[in-house]
Amino acid sequence: MSGNAEDKKRFLQVTAGNLRNQHLYVHRHLDFFPADCLAPADPADGSRGAVAIYLEGLNRTVETQLAIDTKTGKPRGFFRSRTWVREFFEHHGIQTGDVLALERTGERTYRLYPFEGGGDRRHDWRRLLEEPSPKEGPTVLELFAGAGGMALGFRRAGFQTVLANEWDAAACQTLRANITDRVAQCAIQEIERFPQADVIAGGPPCQGFSNLGDRVPFDPRNQLWREFLRAVEQVLPKAFVMENVPPILSSQEFVELKKKAESLGYRVEGRILNAADYGVPQLRKRAFVIGVRNDEVSFPPPTHADPSKVTPLLRGTLLPWKTVRDAIGDLPPEPDGRNWHIGRNPTAKSLERYRCIPAGGNRWDLPPHLMPDCWKRKTKGGTDLFGRLWWDRPSVTIRTEFYKPEKGRYLHPEAHRPITHREAARLQGFPDDYIFHGSKIEVGIQIGNAVPPPLAEAIARHLLRSVKALARPTAEVA
Repeated sequence: MSGNAEDKKRFLQVTAGNLRNQHLYVHRHLDFFPADCLAPADPADGSRGAVAIYLEGLNRTVETQLAIDTKTGKPRGFFRSRTWVREFFEHHGIQTGDVLALERTGERTYRLYPFEGGGDRRHDWRRLLEEPSPKEGPTVLELFAGAGGMALGFRRAGFQTVLANEWDAAACQTLRANITDRVAQCAIQEIERFPQADVIAGGPPCQGFSNLGDRVPFDPRNQLWREFLRAVEQVLPKAFVMENVPPILSSQEFVELKKKAESLGYRVEGRILNAADYGVPQLRKRAFVIGVRNDEVSFPPPTHADPSKVTPLLRGTLLPWKTVRDAIGDLPPEPDGRNWHIGRNPTAKSLERYRCIPAGGNRWDLPPHLMPDCWKRKTKGGTDLFGRLWWDRPSVTIRTEFYKPEKGRYLHPEAHRPITHREAARLQGFPDDYIFHGSKIEVGIQIGNAVPPPLAEAIARHLLRSVKALARPTAEVA
């Protein structure tokens, strides 16, 4: 999340008047909308200055404005369009006192979803901080937890999660369904005191560092590692693990992070790990920064290797990389709609394009009449765009829009379609019984942003072996 939490999300508490009149009061949040969003009650042009609001659960977008009283010229404090409000209330069973979140997703786009309802009040994260944390076994505090890929790996290694922090509502539902009820659905800046834990793990947002972005030096999204270090400074865990994209290791932020952690008594090292080397059927390189208090830092040795570069004789105990066939070869070629094995609804032209791509092919295999003009002009690079995966290799990096072949090599090895959500989850190393909550787009983001659980498990198990005394010093626990 970039910037302050209030710049990205506002909370609306539903009143009895809202339910009676089928509207939402936003008079305290006028600064959250463009200035031209204010409009008379019955303007001649109903679309001028409108904002688009995606309605979670109804899976549709409405365009509306903020009404102005024609007599006084002052804002009326609610949206002009109101029919959708009634439908939203009814769909989610909204009651007086429930809290809705209005999240800004673009300059004029928003997302509305239930944040806290009668059935969710048991998830009050502030109450969780007052309750005793798990005492048995090693413990982990999960920050920027996402869908729980890192948390699942640590749980498999024997850790208990004392708290998982994530601000995305759908991802929090996924965490609760699979990892723990101890989920703090909030921006990390809202947590004043963190619970004690043996290890702190997490992956601050990486857009500011990513090669896919502009890599702006002072991008505010680069600064959320400071919140991660704030937790480390408060808790003083025996170790911490931070995941990010490789460019972070050559950034000024990493220099500052390492200096700060070392001042707290940690030895810190960063290294790029390839998920394929740890049993994940995917070529995914990510930076991991590990800090250990009063002990040497080491990383887990690979368990797998590229069979094309290492002969069986030299490979020793290393297994060959897992392949796409290993991961998804048993799934029905045609999506059956079960357990997120879902397909898109491609146009006839898209289907024609899919059929033109041979095994291992890409956009250059399209005939001229099917190739977009922008691709014709871009004669260099982009060999993965509109590409097919290979059965006998690991997949390329699974990103958040893996269901769009124009974004990368995401066509099924044989079927004329992009990979499904279930196939992407398997290529990330998630088991089939892992439950994802949210819309197709939200679950796609959860899958693409996740730390592959087998890689996280390798790191967690290595920490258990390499750190001699995971328990915190008695003086610090008191």
